[in-house]
Amino acid sequence: MVSRDVQGRLTLRAERLTGPIRIDGRLDEAVYASVPSISDFIQQEPEEGAAASEKTEVWIFFDRSNMYIVARCWESHEERRVANETRRDNTAIVQNDHFSFMFDPFFDHRNGVLFTINPLGGRMDIQFVNERQANLDWNPVWQYAVGRFEGGWTFEGAVPFKSLRYRPGPEQVWGFNARRNVRWKNEASYLSRVPASRGAQGIIQSSLAAPLVGVEAPPGSKNLEIKPYAVSELAGDLDGTKRLSNDMTGDVGLDVKYGITQNLTADFTYNTDFAQVEADEQQVNLTRFSLFLPEKRDFFLENQGTFAFGGIASANSAGDTPVLFYSRNIGLQQGRAVPIQAGARLTGRVGRYSLGLVNIRVDEEPVSQAHAADFSVVRVKRDLFRRSSVGALFTGRSVGVEGTGSNEAYGVDGSFAFFANLFINAFWARTRSEGRAGDDASYRAQLDYAADRYGLQIERLVVGDNFNPEVGFVRRGDMRRSFGQFRFSPRPQSIDAVRKFSAIGSVTHIEDGGGRLETRELDGEFATEFENSDRLFASHTATYEYLPKPFGIAPGVTVPVGGYSFASTRTGFTFGQQRRLSGTVSAEHGTFYSGRKTVVEVTRGRVQVAPQMSIEPTISVNRVRLAEGSFTTSLVGSRVTYTATPMMFVGALVQYNSSSHSVAANVRLRWEYQPGSELFVVLNEQRDSLTRGFPDIRNRAFIVKITRSFRL
Repeated sequence: MVSRDVQGRLTLRAERLTGPIRIDGRLDEAVYASVPSISDFIQQEPEEGAAASEKTEVWIFFDRSNMYIVARCWESHEERRVANETRRDNTAIVQNDHFSFMFDPFFDHRNGVLFTINPLGGRMDIQFVNERQANLDWNPVWQYAVGRFEGGWTFEGAVPFKSLRYRPGPEQVWGFNARRNVRWKNEASYLSRVPASRGAQGIIQSSLAAPLVGVEAPPGSKNLEIKPYAVSELAGDLDGTKRLSNDMTGDVGLDVKYGITQNLTADFTYNTDFAQVEADEQQVNLTRFSLFLPEKRDFFLENQGTFAFGGIASANSAGDTPVLFYSRNIGLQQGRAVPIQAGARLTGRVGRYSLGLVNIRVDEEPVSQAHAADFSVVRVKRDLFRRSSVGALFTGRSVGVEGTGSNEAYGVDGSFAFFANLFINAFWARTRSEGRAGDDASYRAQLDYAADRYGLQIERLVVGDNFNPEVGFVRRGDMRRSFGQFRFSPRPQSIDAVRKFSAIGSVTHIEDGGGRLETRELDGEFATEFENSDRLFASHTATYEYLPKPFGIAPGVTVPVGGYSFASTRTGFTFGQQRRLSGTVSAEHGTFYSGRKTVVEVTRGRVQVAPQMSIEPTISVNRVRLAEGSFTTSLVGSRVTYTATPMMFVGALVQYNSSSHSVAANVRLRWEYQPGSELFVVLNEQRDSLTRGFPDIRNRAFIVKITRSFRL
């Protein structure tokens, strides 16, 4: 099943099953004794290139319907195993002991799918694009089981060929890699060697995967999946133009997925509803620029990486870089849902080209003053060499946000990878908005060298004063940004408790279109990463900020026009997620505009109550004392999750925000009662915290939604 050449490179062979195996996690069928396992995993962390300290055995099988991946994970100290998460696609799973495997079915060395399982049966399934953009909301139908034996734990998984996309032809060559994580040692090891510089993203580096030969796949069928839904809602809204009290409504809709070819998939939606989506996590904003909120709706998340533009790995981390396609502008305005009448999407590959087409029709919504409009997106990308690509993107909106004229945006981009750790990303884009004049262009050029010991990033970003992609997101317009960052990350050999030191220095210089300096920021951080995954850090930031117009930072507090120099120091400690109490605790203090600011935060907190129950608190307190006035903002929230089984969980997100004087709650039950079919029960509530006693209710909704998947 495996061979290695003199340089240690792997070639794997999948074995055809001659008899059935039960997916029960027991590994008691005769095939496991007759077919040798694949082993000899190689460490990525903590000792790059060394043999894994814990043995892992892997088998790769197939039959007419499925690919089978099986693992036996040996443990020298079972009692120290870390496993505390069972909710599907929760990122805490990768902070547990786990086994992961990836397929690159097109063998294009850049795209693929990833499956992760922990000893409790918690699972993640991820679709990734260009070795960077990862989509956790890809939820294929597959079967799996975990088990125990004296000396470790086991995993059996069956992935139907129908759930995968691959090249035409019966005889296939795929890319394959597997990872074993032993959390109590903070050790990560791979079947096919991955350098430490790739970090946790190493498992999605298709270019490092081993060839998997011998797979005999069935001809690609034109799969058809029909998924109708029914939803009922009991709502009361005292804040809207129509004051509702216990208003009962109901609705139905439909999603259809059709495999046009083995490589192209069409999606259709009618009367789309997103009532089951979790509420946004609130944020404290003490800047004069808009906050970016992530997309959470499944229809827009699937194949989202196809539409990534400009070399941005994730739109959530775009920073000042404009996002040309920001799907939250479709069906949402001013935080309110806008009815989606119908839509269609085509995604997939044709040879070395990746394609993405979207057209959505939305209705008007009087409260948020949203106008009926058509949204269109076209994305074409061409693979170059081994890990590079060039492409073009177009977005259009038939009626602009203000209800007059149309809006269009278009651009070209390229991402180029050289050697192991050198990347160059660039884009050029323009917009057209009827009735608006000015500089409507934007471009970016970035060089990024990301090795394990050293890192260097240089960037130039320009955004015109009239660059206005209304199907996109622009955090900061009218700017010329120059950025440079240097990192030094040595691994001390003489300190056993420390894995890595990290020193990072950066400078940001931003001018407006007229050449006036608006922002200059000098930032330095020193951090220590310990072998147990704890992290200690301290940073100092010196900032110059020019305000071209008065800045209303808080109710009754306005900072006047002028230039301000201020500086702050931040320090904190991150407790590794293998602990029962984990998260980051930090404090910041320093000058701020005309006064001072003190910040205390708890972020990514997690309290493990039981293997099936966790509490995730968030606290942010900002005390600001300015010459123009003083204020304190407090944001306190917690997510509580109980996972009855890997297919059913109940979660509650409760948040208090002093800025809006509100207490909000979002409670959800999600039950996948059969693969692809789900039941949701949701309670949303918002209260006014200014009233005496228990806060008064402002709006409330109780929602029941059921979906049913039919695969033909």
